[in-house]
Amino acid sequence: MTGTVSDTWRLDHPWAHVYSFGMGHPALARTAGVVGFGTSFDGLYDAIDSLAHVPAGGTVLDVPCGSGIALRGVDPAAGLRYLACDISPAMLRRTRRAAERRGIAIETLEGDVADLPLEDRSVDLTLSLTGLHCFPDPGAAVREIARVTADRIELTWLRSDAGLRYRPILVAGRAGGLVGPSATVLEVTGWLRAAGFVSYAVTEGAFAYLSARRP
Repeated sequence: MTGTVSDTWRLDHPWAHVYSFGMGHPALARTAGVVGFGTSFDGLYDAIDSLAHVPAGGTVLDVPCGSGIALRGVDPAAGLRYLACDISPAMLRRTRRAAERRGIAIETLEGDVADLPLEDRSVDLTLSLTGLHCFPDPGAAVREIARVTADRIELTWLRSDAGLRYRPILVAGRAGGLVGPSATVLEVTGWLRAAGFVSYAVTEGAFAYLSARRP
C-alpha cells in the first residue's frame, strides 16, 4: 500500500526523532501529552507493561515498532519471540540498537501493516502504539492485525473524533503528511468485532486506548 502518510514515515521524517526521544522519557512524554493532547499516555505505558503477561516463549508483534519504545516492557529472560515491524528502515535500525542495549533478541520485518508477512493467528500479542493514525487505510491495518493475532491486541492512537480542541492537531498533521484519516473508537471496535475480537476502549483527550481479545 502506498500513500502520502506511508511515504512520509518511510523516509524518516524529523518528527520521528522527536517522538522517539519523547516517548523514551516517560516523564517528559506525560507532561507534553497533557499539555498538547490532553492525555498522560498512561494507557500507552500500560500496554507496554502488558508484555509481562505474555506466556514464556510467546510471540509478540510490534507494528509500527518505531524506535523500539515497547522494548522497555520485555524481560530478556522471558524467551519471547519479538517481531518488530515498520515501514521505515531507519526505525528498524533504531529498534535493533535499542534491543542490543537491552540484551533482547528480536526479528525485524520491513513491511506494510496492511500486508503483514505472517501466518493467520501466529502472534499471541500485537502492539500498535500511536500507529493507527499514521496509516493511510486504518481499517485495512486493523483487519490485518486481527488476522495474524491469536489472542490479544493493544492499540493506542490519535482518534479522528477527538473534538474541536484537537482539530488543529489533526489538520496540521494531515497537511504535513504525518497523519492519515485515523478512525473513531466505534469504527475500530466494529472492525475488531467483525474479526472475532471483543474490545474495551477508553478515551483521554485526543487519544484512544483499546485492548481486544478473542473470546
